[in-house]
Amino acid sequence: MIGLDISSSGVKLVELSDTGKELRLECFASEPLPRGAVVDGNIENIEQVTDAVSRVWKKSGTKAKLVAMGMPPASVITKKIILPADLSEEGLELQVETEASQYIPFALDEVRLDFDVIGPVENSEDDVEVMLAATRKEKVEDRVAVAEAAGLTPTVMDIESYAARAAVERLAAQLPKGGQGQILGLFQIGMQVMHMSVLVDGQLVYEREQPFGGHQLTQEIVRTYGLSYEEAEARKKIGDLPDGYQTEILEPFLDSAAAEIARAMQFFFTSTPYTRIDQLFLAGGCAIIPGLVERVADNTKVSASVISPFKGMQLGPNVREKQLRNEAPAYLVACGLAMRRFDR
Repeated sequence: MIGLDISSSGVKLVELSDTGKELRLECFASEPLPRGAVVDGNIENIEQVTDAVSRVWKKSGTKAKLVAMGMPPASVITKKIILPADLSEEGLELQVETEASQYIPFALDEVRLDFDVIGPVENSEDDVEVMLAATRKEKVEDRVAVAEAAGLTPTVMDIESYAARAAVERLAAQLPKGGQGQILGLFQIGMQVMHMSVLVDGQLVYEREQPFGGHQLTQEIVRTYGLSYEEAEARKKIGDLPDGYQTEILEPFLDSAAAEIARAMQFFFTSTPYTRIDQLFLAGGCAIIPGLVERVADNTKVSASVISPFKGMQLGPNVREKQLRNEAPAYLVACGLAMRRFDR
């Protein structure tokens, strides 16, 4: 099974295998999307997205047809609920539907609903904690339609932020003492949105999404140099811009990005009992912008690093290492989705 991440900027694909000792990256690939094809996580042009999925599948060289896909966090309602531990599976389903109707502002026949039993409730042996997740049916069906039109079989529909956390938990396990006791801040900086997650011992304690991303930098390049959006985006990626770009455009953008991250951290401190973050992980397409990680570390006074979700993996024979080093942070969600292949 492959992981397929559809965002506003493009489509990313990852295939992993398990060697028995560690995971192996078999292939990865990406294809850009035209502006407006995906807006705020919603697929607005199914044909354009389908074409991009078909191209990325062929480019990757994979033979896998089963796909795990993700929904944007803003499109999904999640809620932890407490239910009696002695319910049968059927009774559990009925009870979840009853509880869900209290939290979901839509008729149940308009949503896709799922749940997972997390485990016993602390200090209450008779109860279990259950996570339920629900999203509008048409949002799932749009992604399913894209995959099927591209000749693929959608098998798992995850939540993008959950997939990203699965990939990060694997990296956290590689930290000293497995990251135990560390408060980790993950910032995924995409084209339109910056998503913050805070993890303590593998548990999510906070998340927040705010509108900020590489789109602002591209727009400034368009405005300053009179380029088309597509040309500005392409030249931004390869660094083919006039001499004044660094001081006039890039430096102010880096300051803004570092300020947005510092502001998000302050929201975390003021709305939770926590007063520190020990390590910042930067991911997403914007994470690799030269100078960003240094600016963030300097501004926040917290150790920061750009992460590769493939760290510690073997690399298959078809993987180009140089390309991987340059692009890996953008594949966090796709990698987490691909890891669903190994669910037991």
